Amino acid sequence: MKLNTNQLKQYHKDGYVLVRGFCSEAETERMYRVAVQDDAMQKNAMDLNDQSGKKTRLSLWFNPGNDVFGYLTRSEKMVNCVGQLLDSDAPVCHFHSKLMQKEPKVGGAWEWHQDYGYWYKNQFMYPDQLLSVMVALTPANKENGCLQVIKGSHKIGRVNHGFAGEQVGADMVMVDNALKTMDLVYCEIDPGDALFFHPNLLHRSAANLSDAPRWSIISCFNSQSNIAYNETSTAWKKPIEMVPDDAILNWDAAPLSQADFLKKENDPALKQTGWEEDVEVKNKT
Repeated sequence: MKLNTNQLKQYHKDGYVLVRGFCSEAETERMYRVAVQDDAMQKNAMDLNDQSGKKTRLSLWFNPGNDVFGYLTRSEKMVNCVGQLLDSDAPVCHFHSKLMQKEPKVGGAWEWHQDYGYWYKNQFMYPDQLLSVMVALTPANKENGCLQVIKGSHKIGRVNHGFAGEQVGADMVMVDNALKTMDLVYCEIDPGDALFFHPNLLHRSAANLSDAPRWSIISCFNSQSNIAYNETSTAWKKPIEMVPDDAILNWDAAPLSQADFLKKENDPALKQTGWEEDVEVKNKT
């Protein structure tokens, strides 16, 4: 699998591109079953409060292993597509992956932000050599808090970020300006669909007030040529060891307990630097 010319143009123009059916129904079912049943995900999950006090829940790890999610991250189709989009000829590396767990009625919002608003604190030099890929494990729609993006907002460059609850949020003055200038898009996607998006794309998601869960896996990638001067993990500079696409479904998978999960207190993005206090991250409407 590779992205076609129109898909590449859309990513660079809009800051994101959606690939329907990136994973088969059987692949998606296997990943969702592991996500729900493997207790390592729950034991290593971090809760982050949004501005209303609702909790967003995620598990984050660095090195892609021989578990089912490692096979997705390392699959030929994933590495090939990511390599087409990163602004570098250097090998594709994996920064981290995270399982997003937005439970019915209680799953909190993610405030407006750019991924590079977080990763700037890791001191990555080149945002165009980073990107994220979200693969839906359950349906994502307006009712259960699907991803919202501001189309083309990656062209603004990095926006100042401060703290919104326990999360890092973008300066709402610039977010409001972007919403006046560009289109707001609700990314309603089905299980197995993959959304590739630029780290400077402004995005958010509302709380899940529905009766249905919204779970997804997000893998974040980096070019080996893009140095991170404030990152203690080393996955970001290790070329990915690819596996065939059928590994997701057919290979034996290791338990997730072997993954190197991030502890909340060790995340540099959640640490105060001093300048966050000058950034207005609350929506006044």
